[in-house]
Amino acid sequence: MNSDMQDHEHMEPGMTATELFFMGESSGTAVQPAAWPMPMVMTGAASWHLMWMGQAFLVDTQQTGPLGADKLYSTNWGMLGAMHRLGGGSVMLRTMLSLEPATITDRRYPLLFQTGETAFGNPITNAQHPHDFAMELSVQYSHSVGERATADLYYAVVGDVALGPVAYPHRASAAEIPQATLGHHWQDSTHIANNVLTGVLDFKSVRFEASGFHGAEPDENRWNFDFGLMDSYSGRMTFTPSARWAAQVSAGRLARPEALEPGDVVRTTASVEYVVPRPHDNWWATSFIWGRNWKTAPKYGSNAVLAETVVPFRNKNFITGRYEWSQRDELFANNPELAEQLAMTTGTRWFNVNAYTVGYTRDLGVFFGVETGLGANLSLYGIPDAIKTYYGDHPLGVNVYLRIRLKQVCRRGGHLELSTASALIS
Repeated sequence: MNSDMQDHEHMEPGMTATELFFMGESSGTAVQPAAWPMPMVMTGAASWHLMWMGQAFLVDTQQTGPLGADKLYSTNWGMLGAMHRLGGGSVMLRTMLSLEPATITDRRYPLLFQTGETAFGNPITNAQHPHDFAMELSVQYSHSVGERATADLYYAVVGDVALGPVAYPHRASAAEIPQATLGHHWQDSTHIANNVLTGVLDFKSVRFEASGFHGAEPDENRWNFDFGLMDSYSGRMTFTPSARWAAQVSAGRLARPEALEPGDVVRTTASVEYVVPRPHDNWWATSFIWGRNWKTAPKYGSNAVLAETVVPFRNKNFITGRYEWSQRDELFANNPELAEQLAMTTGTRWFNVNAYTVGYTRDLGVFFGVETGLGANLSLYGIPDAIKTYYGDHPLGVNVYLRIRLKQVCRRGGHLELSTASALIS
């Protein structure tokens, strides 16, 4: 949390330091730059502050090449947080739900070169799995420690682990891109984990976190809870030198995360995020992310790098860009014989894939408290010659989408502009 969030003289009337602590979180206990005008609606119920957030895309995907596919589907999520003062601190109850198990058929949507998890007992390749219906069900308690620090304890039946940056569905720089990142399972896939316990100690501009959790990825039944023993652990350190910057380094060991692969994964990540508020509650946000997985059974590591940005202009227009480079080691997981043959021929376990995505979104207006936008993006891929037989010489994908989200309420540098909930903090 940056200094503005901790400084009592900068608080909104009626809001305590521990309440502002919760307001800075984007997913689990992860934070983004405080300059981001986080989309949010606040209401109240008795002495509780309620925070509502939500976003959905209706997407039509068209892809080229032998392994490309087309589909109409929706990615979506909604969150409700309830905040209350308790025992000199504050308690937060939070739930986040997604209807993707119903709005994404066949347990996947097309995404060239994406891998991770399973569908119908087989590895998912060239597609992205839907999120679970229950993305988060958590409780946390924060209490001030002296004048400049806050301690927090977070527990989630299902929730986000202190590992990696804020996950792409909630990241400011990805807010206008409906598809997942190719580096998701290197960088931020633990945003939906089970039996999560996290301790946080937050100072003026540095934040320390440690988590214990169940390491297995969610199973194919996206409607249930995949509760298990707390067999994995992670730690994260986050720097927020000013309201516009947030950087983190983190590492963790995930016990047997993939259902069809033996062994553990040791994950290391680092990221930097920069946000500049723009007029009309818009923002220019940019992220740089690196993630590395070391697989303990086959004993090798692979990397994924991402750079993405969203740039607003003339109030209602957004230009988006995303570049990814990743070492894809599971592209032929559905065909072990071919995978072995390619490994022997090329002498490597992975294929270096470059992905270039550019897009545009146009805000259409606000209807019944919901912001709407229409957009499209194009992804081009640079791949080695060894796999062009299977993907084509110049694979590409196009997404056309309708975006909706709850109307924004601004938060800049810790200052809340709660036009829908002014009575709560006056």
